[in-house]
Amino acid sequence: MSLKLGVPSKGRLMDKTFAWFEKRGITLSRSGSDREYAGKVEGIDGVSLILLSAGEIPRELAAGRIHLGVTGIDLVQEKLPRWEQQVEQISPLGFGKADLIIATPACWVDVDTLDDLDAAAAAFRNTHGHRLRIATKYHRLVREFLTDAGVADYTLVDSQGATEGTVVNETAEAIADITSTGETLRANHLKILTDGLILRSQATLWRSRVANYDADDKVTLSELQDRLS
Repeated sequence: MSLKLGVPSKGRLMDKTFAWFEKRGITLSRSGSDREYAGKVEGIDGVSLILLSAGEIPRELAAGRIHLGVTGIDLVQEKLPRWEQQVEQISPLGFGKADLIIATPACWVDVDTLDDLDAAAAAFRNTHGHRLRIATKYHRLVREFLTDAGVADYTLVDSQGATEGTVVNETAEAIADITSTGETLRANHLKILTDGLILRSQATLWRSRVANYDADDKVTLSELQDRLS
């Protein structure tokens, strides 16, 4: 066997992950064309590279089909219920940083906090006869956060495209989304609630708690962790 390492298959996340490992003496490279999803690992024996979408990596870790994977904290916590039982964080990588936040229209001058949002949601339902809609791709994390904050009278609507545009397009009244600079929010006349930070995320190296590790895998994992620390 060998340790299977899952890495994002394209874009800046892949490039930055390759560079992060390179700085630690381990060279990752794609085999063949951009359409191939296998790669090479040089600088350490007993590790094989698999290229996946960042969104697939949490599920592959949780299924034990890969031993290690690089993906965002947001994706792990959104996609894996009881994630702590399925994966373990080995190292944050220092890039891909973004915050999952709640944002409302900037023109809602009386809505700055979650308590304000709860009051606005109740008033919205009384006025319009249906619940205030919050567009998001992060249903689990947002629902848990709003439940803990005591916000009611809302419904989550799935956002498949640009979440920030849903308010302008009148398919939602508020959003919960990932942001790194806030520029896109401001461009769409949205503001972050003062207590609306749900989660700080970044690209992170994870280990599967459920994958099978033989004796050689355990030695390789120990060596790899020493190299990366």
